[in-house]
Amino acid sequence: MPIDTANIFGSDQVGTHLATIGNVVLHPPELPKPVLEIIEKSLALEMCAISIGGSNLVGALVAGNSRGMAVADIATERDIDVLTSFGDVVVMEGGVNTAGNLILVNENGIVASPSIPRAGLEIMSEVMGAPVVVSTIAGQDVVGSLGVTNDQGVLLHPDVTAEEVALIQESLGVPPMVGTVSFGSPYVGAGVCASNLGAVSGTETTGPELNRVEDALGLI
Repeated sequence: MPIDTANIFGSDQVGTHLATIGNVVLHPPELPKPVLEIIEKSLALEMCAISIGGSNLVGALVAGNSRGMAVADIATERDIDVLTSFGDVVVMEGGVNTAGNLILVNENGIVASPSIPRAGLEIMSEVMGAPVVVSTIAGQDVVGSLGVTNDQGVLLHPDVTAEEVALIQESLGVPPMVGTVSFGSPYVGAGVCASNLGAVSGTETTGPELNRVEDALGLI
């Protein structure tokens, strides 16, 4: 099944807790076996248990592609050692503590929040081997929380503007769609974790919302 639902530690915010980086999905330690099985079956990626600076909000704190990733500056040396086995790592300094919430990335490009300093953007582009553009989504700067992408599509907050859509489509190189998850939440990036093969959303996500995620990310 290319898409399934799960809660993580009682939370519907699956995308806040999980991060897909290339061929691996990073997930918090000590998840129950049934949840791990749903994640593994749906995303069809290598599994890696990790916390970032002791936090289980892995998806909010790290984002990247097969070449590299950005991680919040709360990451410990041990965390970074683990992450470097999956690609180059840039630590987002200067108080940018939610890298996953501020970056929307696939193999083609990076959409970065206006709150990330210019120097950080240049390093991030080099590490991930992809061009970076700066944009909001629906006028908000937490672009990683407001969009979810893979190499086949991108699902965005319903209030995204035409100008934002054009910039995001050009950067990520995939067709955009809009939708919600978790029974009407526009924070689709916080609510969904996706790979090129499947996706996991929170259990409150309705059937029509799941169908929209499948359509948007080319999972059918």
